[in-house]
Amino acid sequence: MECAAKGSRRRCSGSANRRCGGCGAVSYCSVAHQISHWGVHKEECGRLKRQMCAVELLNDFPFTFSQGATYQVCEKVETRCSFLENMAVHYVGFWICECTCGASVTLLDNFRSDKCWSLSSQLCPCRGPLSILKNQLYSWNDYYEWRGIPLDSPVAVLLHWPLTIYQAIQLASEKQLIPSTTDELCIHYLGPERELYQLAVFGELHALLPGVQVHIDFVGPSVPHDRDGETISLCSYAHCLDANCSCKSGKGEFSSHATSDKSSAISIRLHSGCYHDRYRELTKELIREIEIPAIFSDYCEEACHLAANCISSVTDGMILPQVQLNPFRQPLAVEDSVLALPCYSNCFLFGI
Repeated sequence: MECAAKGSRRRCSGSANRRCGGCGAVSYCSVAHQISHWGVHKEECGRLKRQMCAVELLNDFPFTFSQGATYQVCEKVETRCSFLENMAVHYVGFWICECTCGASVTLLDNFRSDKCWSLSSQLCPCRGPLSILKNQLYSWNDYYEWRGIPLDSPVAVLLHWPLTIYQAIQLASEKQLIPSTTDELCIHYLGPERELYQLAVFGELHALLPGVQVHIDFVGPSVPHDRDGETISLCSYAHCLDANCSCKSGKGEFSSHATSDKSSAISIRLHSGCYHDRYRELTKELIREIEIPAIFSDYCEEACHLAANCISSVTDGMILPQVQLNPFRQPLAVEDSVLALPCYSNCFLFGI
């Protein structure tokens, strides 16, 4: 953690080891910095204290590895690297960008179809489900039980991407922002980064949204310029390690081309640049003007709170749905977060 008063007139005197006695969420390098920062912090102290009371809930996952992936990473007993090593998936396949070791990886091969789960077929969803999803999923436990995956499998660390899309669709449907049933969905997915290395895991949307044509536009500066306009068609599920598994029998599961493929159930189109520069190509109008629902996610509740206030003031509209915990947040803590609050990728959701 860094000093909450960093950037003020006085330089920090050392490590930020002095926590606020009120909320316990922020730290300071000295008494002087804590006192000088109180005029700013007093507005948020009570709110952060309430959020700190929910730490147990944020760290609550059903997996056998939950302790190591949550508390031990937050307390620096474990690192993301050591956790992935314990799971035997460090720096392989889709997992290559889940720790700092993957920071130097280039984008040259991020769409290769031979990347896989690097797990046995018993530990990953490499084939279709045994039964069509009829009831809504409310938790990771629901998902693992439906897919027949044991709770010692780490696949949720990557599946939080498609499951968060699923949860966002459920929230929009519950608030009657979109029809409860549809045979086609067009989704604008802003700011993809690690997802670009893990595109094949979005094939799980076949199981989550059966019979639905899903078109996802990935828009962000991390998309390489030479990939701009490219469409990735996901015709099956991400593969496992087992050489004789039936998931290897299909052909053309993962293809890339320059024009959209109407026959593909799941397609991802890439757009390089920021959304405000590219949105006219996608919608012709701002999403607010045509009342398209937007669901946002962030690492912690405080970040969502600040973002929701900013969006509400700009759009002069009501935040709906309200900021809420995402049951399908990534079950591996973010290292070195600014606040003492545990942070997870896609941890909270809210919308307009």
